[in-house]
Amino acid sequence: MTITLYGMTNCDTVKKARAWLQQAGRDVRFVDFKKAGVPEDRLDAWLASVGWERLLNRQGTTWRKLDDALRAAVVDAASVRVVMLAHTSVIRRPVVEWADGSITVGFDAADWAQR
Repeated sequence: MTITLYGMTNCDTVKKARAWLQQAGRDVRFVDFKKAGVPEDRLDAWLASVGWERLLNRQGTTWRKLDDALRAAVVDAASVRVVMLAHTSVIRRPVVEWADGSITVGFDAADWAQR
């Protein structure tokens, strides 16, 4: 099973992660969820694995530009799922599905080197 990296082409963290994996000689399948959308079944797996709080990027521009009422309505996995499907940029990046089936969010070179 290959590694699948989900993110956005223009995201600096995704660029760093892709470069790191390429330099490490890892076979990676890249999915740009800004262009292709987020596969709903994968989103459900991410939410179950890492939790909605970890997956939600509250620091980004997209989150800050959302209506206050919509942001206030995000209180659990079900409510954040709806927002993430409509506004993919609120997903913290990159999301990586590793060959062993584990899922991580964000780029951490030290952690990745141990994999």
